[in-house]
Amino acid sequence: MQGYKKTTAILYALLAAVFYAINVPLSKLLLKVIGPTMMASFLYLGAGIGIGFLSLLGREKEEKKLGRKDLPFVLGMILLDIAAPIFLMLGISYGSSSNASLLGNFEIVATTVIALAIFKEPVSRRLWIAIGLITLSSSLLSFEGVGSLRFSYGSLFVLLATVCWGFENNCTRKISSKSTYEIVILKGVFSGLGSFVIALIRQESLPPLPYVLLALLLGFVGYGLSIFLYVRAQSVLGAAKTSAYYAIAPFFGAFLSFILFKDALTGTFLAALGLMIVGTALVVADTLIRYHAHVHQHSFTHTHDGSTHTHTVTHSHEHNHYVTEDKHGHHHTREELDRLSRAAHS
Repeated sequence: MQGYKKTTAILYALLAAVFYAINVPLSKLLLKVIGPTMMASFLYLGAGIGIGFLSLLGREKEEKKLGRKDLPFVLGMILLDIAAPIFLMLGISYGSSSNASLLGNFEIVATTVIALAIFKEPVSRRLWIAIGLITLSSSLLSFEGVGSLRFSYGSLFVLLATVCWGFENNCTRKISSKSTYEIVILKGVFSGLGSFVIALIRQESLPPLPYVLLALLLGFVGYGLSIFLYVRAQSVLGAAKTSAYYAIAPFFGAFLSFILFKDALTGTFLAALGLMIVGTALVVADTLIRYHAHVHQHSFTHTHDGSTHTHTVTHSHEHNHYVTEDKHGHHHTREELDRLSRAAHS
């Protein structure tokens, strides 16, 4: 049963990444007729309205509802979800959608650093290396030319969006065990309304109704279904593992951008892509294997002089620690076992 839940959660995380990846290149098309803040509003409203209809069809009775203690995290989640998509839409409108897709992977870095600084979560050496590679990759994509030191405003806005989502991920993680429907509906409706008010203040005009409906539909798929599946996966896998699986989204989004817009494959872009892939692979590996040292007792039974003896050895060493929901195991090298056996006889 636990294995089935984990497999389902992994599938949810991967589908969440694919659904979100669709959002970036298709938003680029709609931004030709819809203002960036208005676009962010429609995306979140589409998410809230769509998941609201789904909740009428199949709300799970065992899900816990949000309570008063969850209010600070809910408010933080909503405010950050107002700011993040506005920054993202501005970034897409000023820059290329392929760059925006890859820079979106910086969300992993932001989520990890915030979790470490605020929630005091341990970060391994492997993960720090991954953070460095992803940061370097993001830096390469943020400049508009090899010989230019002029910073790209589009890239800056995308990076600001990822930082907002890094904070938002940590807020959502605190309430991920509660009703997924409530979380997504609150995210969608209130974040969408907040963005809509800001769009009116910025005097962005309402687009024709067909484009509004297309944006709402894109929001339902790219934001609504993505967030819904992400939260479901997060409640089983945890924030770190879900974020790692979600890292495929930028690469899938970049692939769609090359197909739709024929974005050029420059040397800088390919170098950044390579660094991003290596960094993401390290993040995924870090979620699967943990290294730490602790104490074990090992017993060795042997026979000599016609009698049986049992020796117990206590030692501490660093090794791979594999953890699943229902069991964990340790892997010792042959040299470690020989050393333990010699120690038992001494």
